[in-house]
Amino acid sequence: MLKKIWNRKNTLGYIALALACLMVGGLLGTAAQPAQAADSVMTASTSSPFTEAIAKVKDSVVGVNNYQLVRNNYGYGNGYGNSFGFPWSDFFGYGYGSPYGNGNQDSDREVKYGSGSGVVVANEYVMTNYHVVDGASSLEVSVEREGKSDPDLFKATVAACDQDLDVAVLYVPGLDLAPVALGDSDSLQVGELVFNIGNPIGFNKTVTAGIISGLNREINTDTHTDRYGRTTNVVNTMIQTDAAINSGNSGGGMFNLNGELVGIPTLKYTGSRYSSSATVESIGMCIPVNDAKAVIEKGLNADTSAGVSSSQDSSAQNSASGTVRNDLQGRPRMGVIVTTLSGAAVQNGILPRGVYVTEVESGSPAEQAGLQPYDIIVEANGTVLTTTTDLTSIIGSLKEGDQVALKVYRTGVDLYNTTDIPTDGEYVDLTLTLAIVDAIAQ
Repeated sequence: MLKKIWNRKNTLGYIALALACLMVGGLLGTAAQPAQAADSVMTASTSSPFTEAIAKVKDSVVGVNNYQLVRNNYGYGNGYGNSFGFPWSDFFGYGYGSPYGNGNQDSDREVKYGSGSGVVVANEYVMTNYHVVDGASSLEVSVEREGKSDPDLFKATVAACDQDLDVAVLYVPGLDLAPVALGDSDSLQVGELVFNIGNPIGFNKTVTAGIISGLNREINTDTHTDRYGRTTNVVNTMIQTDAAINSGNSGGGMFNLNGELVGIPTLKYTGSRYSSSATVESIGMCIPVNDAKAVIEKGLNADTSAGVSSSQDSSAQNSASGTVRNDLQGRPRMGVIVTTLSGAAVQNGILPRGVYVTEVESGSPAEQAGLQPYDIIVEANGTVLTTTTDLTSIIGSLKEGDQVALKVYRTGVDLYNTTDIPTDGEYVDLTLTLAIVDAIAQ
């Protein structure tokens, strides 16, 4: 046994000696061509599949500042204003500043609520996330210039937005940055190299690189209550990437190696999403740029002469005065019997608040407009309805021949005679022309 081990050691020694000779020969051969070796090292240290693409687009990525009116009378300094030094978004994956201002406001005052990122998609237009601009009293685009200590600031307004998709397009007069090229997110493949550019926690134009980790991920991106009181879960199809997404990256760009915008970094997964002990790394989600192209087109075609100061649709602010006019000629009717909708389904947000239609008169203006029994009228002429009194006030201010723009929530189910409340209803827009219908109670 001892001899066998000894022979094995000798054999291993011969092998090691042979390898050493090969290594020496290789080194001698390399030394004979020092110039070529130096060129090879230089090329390896300066080339990258990313550098050219990054240089092409990095100056088109900007900051987006959201200002809101805040009232705070507590006088606690800023101990509650910055989540004890941690970005507020770290607690839910969006990364977007604190919702409480700086903690020492004693009157209404416009303060910087949070900051995100944006990408120039056309001359004087910037695309970002809806949640970056949501609720803003004013918006500002921040542009970092090389050699300048302070950024250039531009006032911005919302030209178009889609809350469910989480996309907004801003009109930024005077912005002099070149737009990026829009890519085709449908052509992406798993494993493809991509990079993100954004402004995480104040580090402007930060670049992170990775691959496409997954496509068509169905993600519950939000749960929100609409203006009629109905709560919905928003599910979007997103791109998964391991290119880092951090607080402040929201609304920035995910690019391919051609420098084309293919996605919008929107959220990241954190351990708190699952449990306090879970470890989650490098799971970020981006909105496919193809999904956002319709919003971009809408923004570019919008009338920006008056401007929109916040993310809310200005048309939703219109309302009837409720004043009864003196020139009424008879009493115009819709031709419906209604009641105020109530119950647990309304309180829990399964159904919207509104005026419930129990009967539609044959041949009435309501029937001609397409109103159906069991519809819930949630809005009339821009006014959100919660009771039958709201609707009566609006109808009472109009005369025969006037039109009423209605929005109804339609389930097709008699809600007061079922225990299975539908959750898949839809909003429908109708236009009704009032007429004198004396036989109808409303």
